[in-house]
Amino acid sequence: MRITVRLAAAAFFTVLACAPILAGAQTSADTSNSIEAIAVAKQGDRILVKITLKKPIPAVPGSFSVASPARIALDFPGTGNATGRNAQILNEGDLRSANIVQAGDRTRIVLNLLRPLAYEARVEDRNVFVSLSALTVQSSSPQTARFSDAQMSAGAHAIRDINFRRGKDGEGRIVVDLSDPGVGIDIRNQGSNLVVEFAKSTLPDQLRKKLDVTDFATPVTTIATSVQGQNVRMVISPKGNWEHNAYQSESQFVIEVKQAPEDSKKLADGRPKFSGDKLSLNFQNIDVRSVLQVIADFTNFNIITSDSVTGSLTLRLKDVPWDQALDIILQAKGLDMRKNGNVIWIAPRDELATREKLEFEAKQAITELEPLRTETFQINYHRATAVAAFLKNRDQTILSKRGSVVVDDRTNKLFVSDIGSRLEDIRRVVGEIDVPVRQVLIEAQIVEAADTFTRNLGVRLGFGGSAGGVVGTTADGRAVGRTTYGGGIAQTGYQGGLIETKPDSLAQALGVNLPAGSIAGSAAGALSFVLWNSNATRFLALEISALEADGKGKVISRPRVMTADQIEALIEQGVEIPYQQATSSGATSVSFKKANLSLKVKPQITPDGKILMSLDVNKDTPNTQISSSSGIAIDTKHVRTEVLVENGGTVVIGGIYTQETTNRTNKIPLLGDIPIAGYLFRDNSRVDNKTELLVFITPKIVSEQTASR
Repeated sequence: MRITVRLAAAAFFTVLACAPILAGAQTSADTSNSIEAIAVAKQGDRILVKITLKKPIPAVPGSFSVASPARIALDFPGTGNATGRNAQILNEGDLRSANIVQAGDRTRIVLNLLRPLAYEARVEDRNVFVSLSALTVQSSSPQTARFSDAQMSAGAHAIRDINFRRGKDGEGRIVVDLSDPGVGIDIRNQGSNLVVEFAKSTLPDQLRKKLDVTDFATPVTTIATSVQGQNVRMVISPKGNWEHNAYQSESQFVIEVKQAPEDSKKLADGRPKFSGDKLSLNFQNIDVRSVLQVIADFTNFNIITSDSVTGSLTLRLKDVPWDQALDIILQAKGLDMRKNGNVIWIAPRDELATREKLEFEAKQAITELEPLRTETFQINYHRATAVAAFLKNRDQTILSKRGSVVVDDRTNKLFVSDIGSRLEDIRRVVGEIDVPVRQVLIEAQIVEAADTFTRNLGVRLGFGGSAGGVVGTTADGRAVGRTTYGGGIAQTGYQGGLIETKPDSLAQALGVNLPAGSIAGSAAGALSFVLWNSNATRFLALEISALEADGKGKVISRPRVMTADQIEALIEQGVEIPYQQATSSGATSVSFKKANLSLKVKPQITPDGKILMSLDVNKDTPNTQISSSSGIAIDTKHVRTEVLVENGGTVVIGGIYTQETTNRTNKIPLLGDIPIAGYLFRDNSRVDNKTELLVFITPKIVSEQTASR
């Protein structure tokens, strides 16, 4: 099996090293396959990387390349790392090393390069071959990067949406949604701006505008998008010293602009980092002052040498940065330097340390004699007494030994007396801590759902007669004999009143004691049958009673409370139930017990915008069905926990589900067990009750605009 994929030399992707796995890659639930070895060989002007796997794979793995730093990444889904190491040094031409990283059920191989290279991947049996060759990008500017150049001559494309976000490290992230992955993209620096052109693309009218994103506190200030002929041009205007990265995943194109790190090779703290122009020095037994004079003439720096700098040295340096040569000379003779502007002062280390110590002692003496100044600070968002206690903290006081603080509680002001340099520090500290506290709105939803079902079925059988007359009827239609008899018939009655056999059974209403009756709130349905002989002197009565009750209920409680960051809040509603309590003297007194709905919460806003909450939710209900002489019982539902929730997110912090199922049969012994006919001598009752309790919490950080409304 031989599968080949080719990438045009100019079609490399300038993507982040942490770009996600390509969407086209297939995932697997296991890691039955594994990477066993990585080998590299030189073939003419190409570098061939051989990746050996345990089993063949059906297609070339997903891949992408990175321009800065130069890398090529290949993703193997359903594959583990069997090489026994995470890094392998290769050092073949522009290929330096390979990193092998396994994450879950997939493994990524990253080839670290000295410069961007074009690559070609193919699959042969258990091996994946990656061929690396020199990259030739035809561009009018060396800072131009192109995406999908191979498809720039295709038909018209479209830009669907443009979004701007702030990354976690303060970078500006422009996210462009494309109609398809084949849009040709050209990125170049134009003066102080970054220009991105989308070839043969259309732009909706609502996106043809200039976005001001200064408030996001990123290096990006504005983004202007317009149509230029058949292309769409986006002009990104950053500020300061910045750098950019760009990557594409399917139809989403992302540009990240971040603050460029400071040059670590600059002269800092008097220690050079070797970034100067190169020079060559070849001297034998030359005076140190003369060598320093040569370096001063080469760099045009003003070098001042202390009188204690003496001695000579021999050195031979070729093509060495001048600051490195100066550092070598200083180390060889035990010297050090201090740089101020374009002036460099060189002296022995001990002499410089002694001089700086004397300067610090002189400054300390000046602070002891410097006159005090008094300044007023208006505290807006804190209590002045708390800020004063912070300033006067003995462990790390901001005041000098002579400083003092006076608080005016009426106007919430601080009067600070101290030297001028300390007042500047106090002004800066007060400005940082006297800021409005962010507020959080916590909404709780307590849902109590009940689903009840009850069914009852009962039968009453009666027998009666008349000695010398016909059977009559009562006002409600039931038959009754004028002269009852049956003293010899045993009066058999069921405790529940559902099944009776006695002469006067039909003279009374059917005594129905069904559990479903209390739920339905109405009497059971009844059906009566009466049979008598031809003379109407004997009769047999059958009365059936049945009831079914099905109920559903839901109680929703929504307490909400707003509080400041890291300030505990409590909201509650309910009743206080009185009960008698014995005192130490033997008398009784009346005390009160709360039965209420309460929400106690203490939120903490994390640096990444999430909310950490300590929660205490309580739901009490008086139970009037259970009572005693001392008071009423209370049904309580209580949850206490600590959770981390995203801003505006909802989390279920607790839930209780209960189900009660009861099947009951009341019958006359023996008669109730007769098949079919036994239904005349028994009643059945079935109960199925379900209850569920859920507690939802939704925290929201309140913005200043919302809080001011």
